[in-house]
Amino acid sequence: MSLKNSRVLVIGGTSGIGLSVASAAAERGAVPIVVSRRQSSVDHAISQLPDGAHGATVDLADPASLDRLAADLEQIDHLVYTAGDALEMASLPDLTPEVINRFLLVRYVGALSAVRVFAPRMATGGSVTLTSGTAGEQYGLGVLPVSICKAMNGVTKALAVELAPLRVNAVAPGVVRTPLWDTIGDADRQAMYDEAAQRLPLGRVGEVADVARAYIYLMEQEYGTGVILTVDGGTVLV
Repeated sequence: MSLKNSRVLVIGGTSGIGLSVASAAAERGAVPIVVSRRQSSVDHAISQLPDGAHGATVDLADPASLDRLAADLEQIDHLVYTAGDALEMASLPDLTPEVINRFLLVRYVGALSAVRVFAPRMATGGSVTLTSGTAGEQYGLGVLPVSICKAMNGVTKALAVELAPLRVNAVAPGVVRTPLWDTIGDADRQAMYDEAAQRLPLGRVGEVADVARAYIYLMEQEYGTGVILTVDGGTVLV
C-alpha cells in the first residue's frame, strides 16, 4: 500500500520517534499531521518537515479537545500514536496515585481516547499504529514501564479484533536515543546508552529513524493486524 497522498495523523509527532515517523511518511508522499499539546512544539516540528505538512494542538485529557481536532481534520487514512511524557522509573514507595495517573494518562488513556475518536473517521484500508515497548520483557525497569507495555500489547490485539477490517498494530522499541530520557542528566544519560550498547547484540542503542521505519512498514503492509513489531537491537535476547 502506497502512502502517497494519504493523511497520516501522528499524535506525539513533534519530537523524537513521532517526528521521525512524520518525516519518513512525508518522504513517501504522505501528508503528515503532527499533534502536540503545545503550539510552540507544533511550530518547531512543522519547520523541520517538508512543505505540505500540517500541525495542530490537542489536550489528551480533554475529550472535547479530541472531538474538535477530529472535526477539523475530518477523514484521515492512518493514525500513529507516539505521545508520552518523560519516562518515570519510580520505585514502589514512590508510586502514589498521582504518579500512576500521570504516567497512564497520556500513554494509555490518551491512546485509547484517540482511537475511539478517530477510528470511525478513517478511510477504508487505513490503520492504527500504537506504541508499546520491550519493558514488558525487562522487569528490572520498574513497574510503570512494564505495566504500560503489557497493557498496550493487549489493547492492540483486542482493538485489532474489535475494529476489523481496520488494521491495528503496535511498535515495541527498545532503548532509543529520544527526548523521553531528557530528565536524566547528560552524563548519566550517556552512561545509560553506553551500558546498553555494550550488552546489545547489535552493539548500539537505537536512533529514532530506526524505529520510524517500523511504523512506516505497519502502515504500508496490508495483511498484518494485531502485530507487536519489536525493534530493539536484540534487547529481549540478552
